Amino acid sequence: MVASLKSMLTGQNQFASGGLLLMIIGGLSVYLRAVPQRLWYWLVDQTTMMITVKDDDAAFLWVKEWFLEQNFLQRIRRVDLDTTMRGERVALIPAPGSHWFWYGGRPFVAYFFRSENTRERSAKRIESLTFRTLGRRRLFLQHFVDDVVACHRRRLGVQSSLFAYNDGWDLVEGYAPRLLDSVILQSGEKEHLVQDIENFRKSRRRYARLGVPYHRGYLFYGPPGTGKTSLVSALAGNFGLAIYAVNLAVFNDQSLMNAVNQVSPNSVLLFEDIDCINSSKARVSSPPRMNDGAQSRNEKDNVDRNGVTLSGLLNVLDGFYAPTNVLFMMTTNRIEILDEALLRPGRIDYKLYLGEASNRQKSNARSF
Repeated sequence: MVASLKSMLTGQNQFASGGLLLMIIGGLSVYLRAVPQRLWYWLVDQTTMMITVKDDDAAFLWVKEWFLEQNFLQRIRRVDLDTTMRGERVALIPAPGSHWFWYGGRPFVAYFFRSENTRERSAKRIESLTFRTLGRRRLFLQHFVDDVVACHRRRLGVQSSLFAYNDGWDLVEGYAPRLLDSVILQSGEKEHLVQDIENFRKSRRRYARLGVPYHRGYLFYGPPGTGKTSLVSALAGNFGLAIYAVNLAVFNDQSLMNAVNQVSPNSVLLFEDIDCINSSKARVSSPPRMNDGAQSRNEKDNVDRNGVTLSGLLNVLDGFYAPTNVLFMMTTNRIEILDEALLRPGRIDYKLYLGEASNRQKSNARSF
């Protein structure tokens, strides 16, 4: 065998040496053919930047809103109909595939990916948007993201918007916030409340320096019909904040956490009538008897399925998953039945009683 190999290399076996030469040449040609492709991919990776957003993130809708403000959208010939846009009955957005455009003096390509998950019993559509552009400095991508966020805030409008939860946050069409001047409180109460919110909005760095979660809780309490919800609407409208209204009766602990995680920063999270649901009632003070254990477990399971527990509410207000840069505003008709744990600072930082209107308030209200 050694002699045969030696003869092949020395050319004594011309048939075998010719075949070996062809194999070497073929292997080299395949490798060299792949070199330009590998070199191209390397150059692209070194000279471009990418950013991706998936459809399970709130920013996915913001990017689609941003598309509607861009002039290049008029030149795109492959489009989809979309009815999820805020303020748009039917909108045209880029269809799945790649789309080229210019932004900030640079070429961009947007890849719109859509797939069907057929492994599950009910097919689930998965979508994502990936943007690629020339450059290596992430600051340019940050400017792009800031533009998308600014577009989202413009579409919300200067006035406050109202969102209700129905398997996702839906914009309530036709909502108009109250004017702050039309809310008549006792002397000095409104001014002090507005000043407190302004101080909070200016204190983000101080919260970060102290390691304190950046949110603040407000509780408006008093008899029914005294304007608690109207005050929330007027405050949100005055500061240009969106309101996310939570009906705790239709949530459990997990669904509440998922919904709160989708709330946009710089907004109001409104919990109305927190005295009317399970999470606002006092915790059970005595343990169940041994023979009542099964009943106790059934009651707990029923609460987990059909309502929010007090622990679940407290986790949303100041737990690890509590949102930042939001105002928690709560209303109640019966503050005396609320659990003391809920009333502690850090969960509720500001309490305001709204009682029956005085003669002065009635007189001032007639001017509106």
